[in-house]
Amino acid sequence: MAIQVLNILASPAKAAALMFVVLLLNTACQAQLTSTFYQNSCPNALSTIRTSIRNSIAAERRMAASLIRLHFHDCFVQGCDASILLEETPSIESEQTAVPNKDSARGYGVIEKAKSEVEKICPGVVSCADILAVAARDASAYVGGPSWTVMLGRRDSTTASRTLANSELPRFTDGLDRLISRFQSKGLNARDMVALSGSHTLGQAQCVTFRDRIYNNVTIDAGFASTRRRGCPAVGGDSNLAPLDLVTPNSFDNNYFKNLIQRKGLLESDQVLFSGGSTDSIVSEYSRSPAAFSSDFASAMIKMGNIEPLTGTAGEIRRICSAVN
Repeated sequence: MAIQVLNILASPAKAAALMFVVLLLNTACQAQLTSTFYQNSCPNALSTIRTSIRNSIAAERRMAASLIRLHFHDCFVQGCDASILLEETPSIESEQTAVPNKDSARGYGVIEKAKSEVEKICPGVVSCADILAVAARDASAYVGGPSWTVMLGRRDSTTASRTLANSELPRFTDGLDRLISRFQSKGLNARDMVALSGSHTLGQAQCVTFRDRIYNNVTIDAGFASTRRRGCPAVGGDSNLAPLDLVTPNSFDNNYFKNLIQRKGLLESDQVLFSGGSTDSIVSEYSRSPAAFSSDFASAMIKMGNIEPLTGTAGEIRRICSAVN
């Protein structure tokens, strides 16, 4: 083998050919997204998506948190490929029915509406995966959160995996080490994890996910637990909703972290971020500095949006987001 390589390198023409093949392979393996992907093919794509997303959030402000979460739950399963948007068929196991998504993930129709508006001006050009990434950014900005430059060029998957969704998405019962491990497996560090968790300042949770904490956890703030019990009975009311941030539930701010320091985290997986562990210092920093949180959240969203995207000729550009072509 070594002699063959030496013989190739001894010939300039063969060496050049070898270098070209290596370059092609390297480019294919390291396909990069770009913010200008639709600059020529659909120059009004981003403004069209933004208008549609803003209209949806104006009609229901809670949708901002739902769209950010939807992008997150998409990227953690098979990468950022819009697989979460695929509905059940004989050949597709929809991720929408996985335990972490069932009856809680929402916003599918909002993304479909944005897609339909984009299809009117640029049919078959803009992927659902990119629309979902842009929608998360626009949702954050609309409710006072940070904005960032969204990298584009993702393509849509033709498959989904309920099995992976069940095994890889974080659970509300996860401890700190498990959470850190889940995020690290996706290329995100502990700081990214804490920053991304800050979007819970906009979210709501179902009674079934925090009942045990407000009735049986002795470390939770007593007054906070008492308040939450009013809307979450010990028996029944599983789907009753409560805001994760009691103070400013409709604004993107750093109150989520202040709540954790006061032992007012509604979900166990939230409170473990400030419970004497390795992420306490990050929570403390974000509670003092909205600017640090905002900056880190934007950076973490960009990193998350780059998890295993389909590019080039992989996947497809769906005509509608809920079904393969």
